[in-house]
Amino acid sequence: MEFCPECGSVLRPKKTETSNGASIVLACSKCTYMKQDAAKNVSADAGKIITRNRQEAVTVIPKNQDVKTMPTIKMECPKCGNRLCYVWQVQTRGGDEASTQFFRCTKCNHTFREYS
Repeated sequence: MEFCPECGSVLRPKKTETSNGASIVLACSKCTYMKQDAAKNVSADAGKIITRNRQEAVTVIPKNQDVKTMPTIKMECPKCGNRLCYVWQVQTRGGDEASTQFFRCTKCNHTFREYS
């Protein structure tokens, strides 16, 4: 991290067009200072943009996994009408939103959820 010698602000990478093509300089966001030849001081991976494909994935306990040690709650199963279900919570959305509560029937192993 480098700082502007004129005003002390952080210098940020900026792409500029030159006669030889594009180059990267370190530019101050508060004043007009620019440090040339910034690419020499930057590692090869520093300017790369990495994109990842976001996949919607919800981790739910598989049906074949033994859940007998999990807590139970008195709730009616919508599939078979049994009144006892295993219960657990998973953070399926953003960290600032409520978690999702999952239930699995102790009789038929039907898994369903409740959004808080």
